[in-house]
Amino acid sequence: MISFLKNKHIILGVTGGIAAYKSPDLTRRLIEAGAIVRVVMTQHAKEFITPLTMQAVSGHPVHDELFDLQAEAAMGHIELARWADAIIVAPATADFMARLARGEANDLLTTLCLATCAPIAIAPAMNQAMWKNTLTQSNLEALLAKKFLIYGPASGLQACGDVGPGRMMEPADIIEQLNAIFNTGLLAGKNILITAGPTREAIDPVRYITNASSGKMGYALADAAIEAGAHVTLISGPVNIAKPLRATCIDVVSAEEMLAAVLEKITHCDIFFSVAAVADYRLKHIFSEKMAKKAEEITLELVRNPDIVATVANLPNRPWTVGFAAETDNVLQKAKNKLINKKLDMIIANQVGNNLGFDSDMNTVTVLWEDQQKSFPLMPKQKLARELIQLTSRLSERKIVC
Repeated sequence: MISFLKNKHIILGVTGGIAAYKSPDLTRRLIEAGAIVRVVMTQHAKEFITPLTMQAVSGHPVHDELFDLQAEAAMGHIELARWADAIIVAPATADFMARLARGEANDLLTTLCLATCAPIAIAPAMNQAMWKNTLTQSNLEALLAKKFLIYGPASGLQACGDVGPGRMMEPADIIEQLNAIFNTGLLAGKNILITAGPTREAIDPVRYITNASSGKMGYALADAAIEAGAHVTLISGPVNIAKPLRATCIDVVSAEEMLAAVLEKITHCDIFFSVAAVADYRLKHIFSEKMAKKAEEITLELVRNPDIVATVANLPNRPWTVGFAAETDNVLQKAKNKLINKKLDMIIANQVGNNLGFDSDMNTVTVLWEDQQKSFPLMPKQKLARELIQLTSRLSERKIVC
């Protein structure tokens, strides 16, 4: 099975049932699938399995108190709710389901479920009679109506000796269900071309001009596009990031190399994301040997590099074209000017500096298209990339010809 859980932030909620013995195995399988897991335990859960066990398996301290000053100083409950890409409560007891259906927030886990915008999945585990009880079924209907995902329960022999529905779904099956959350198919069959990272413009054999781009945003978009079912080609400048497993990856160094690679691949492209921070200038003449440090001052003559996104946007039969505007001031106005002047379909504007944008794992952006815009709050770049892919899928649909 292809894993779409790579780098996903998963909160595993553990409530007080005997099926909690399966939670360490579920945690291990999530991590093996590439997820980053934080565990939240209710007080009754700790009567069945220790926080130390869950900490050892997840590699992170367990969260178990709503009012914990030490935890609030590190990752407070609201930040934890924002951090999550998905929440899975396994096992979920009848009591937990009842409290959640009523909208209670009387412990950390229910509070997180109310505070997050991430999808929430519940794997019920209880005695078969409790599961069949009309009150439990009423709570189940309420949760389904509120778009909670329900995984299971399975049927079989229970710890109490009864036989019937109520067993927690097996960890392997839960992984398969969670995987489907991120396998959206929004861009199924589309060909997506993405540029990422910086370019390097040589001065001499050992020196170059570059910028602080890490490539993280472009690579996150590549991952999100793959999850959406697209065929992705990633053209990347020099970065220190692992290549997406299911993308066609092309490494380049200079702006001219990147443009040549883009023009070679653009013909069969449906959507083009110009995410790379391309150097605006290059040396007019590159020194063939390392420059000796002799003069107190030197002058380097620079010429403009090609504008890759504008070149693509002005091609006949061009793809739906998305640009990025990384600015330090007047961000929205500069982005709007680029949208119009370069004839782009959409532009993603973000302010760089102050731990935002370049070389950060977090970003906040405003997307502009036609006469509209949409802002996204500060969030991990992986999560932001999925939001941008969803928006791109919707806006580009009417222009892409299959």
